[in-house]
Amino acid sequence: MKNKIIVGLIVVLIAIQFVPTEKNLSNDNTYALETKYEVPADVKVLLENACNDCHSNKSTYPWYSSVQPVGFWLDHHVNDGKKHLNFATFTKMPIAVQNHKLEEVVEQVESGEMPMPSYTYFGLHSNAKLSEADRSKIINWAKSQMAMLKASYPADSLKMKPRPRG
Repeated sequence: MKNKIIVGLIVVLIAIQFVPTEKNLSNDNTYALETKYEVPADVKVLLENACNDCHSNKSTYPWYSSVQPVGFWLDHHVNDGKKHLNFATFTKMPIAVQNHKLEEVVEQVESGEMPMPSYTYFGLHSNAKLSEADRSKIINWAKSQMAMLKASYPADSLKMKPRPRG
């Protein structure tokens, strides 16, 4: 019985290698953050290294992304990241949402929740590890963009409208 389970598991693992995952490679930047917001070169590098694989329209995939079930997990992870924040479609959102997303960037980076620790486990994506100085650069940049919005738009236009409860 144990041998049948092992053989069945091996067959399934081999079979799923032929199930493709959709790669995040469109690189459409029509509504990218940089089209409206000033992003200094040092902050841009930090965002590219620590954020864009999951929060843009173009991911850089490691070799193991072609090995299933890891590829499925990475695909889900990227899609979930883009659902929460996509720097490539940032300016397409209402201004209140843009302001809120910048606020979330501050919160997530400040708390150490982003980049996700699992992204840098075992030395993977070592260029995505942020030092305290790197975190401060991103936080200060996001706060400065929020201040720019505050100076440019009426206060009520920067507030998120309550979602209807259903």
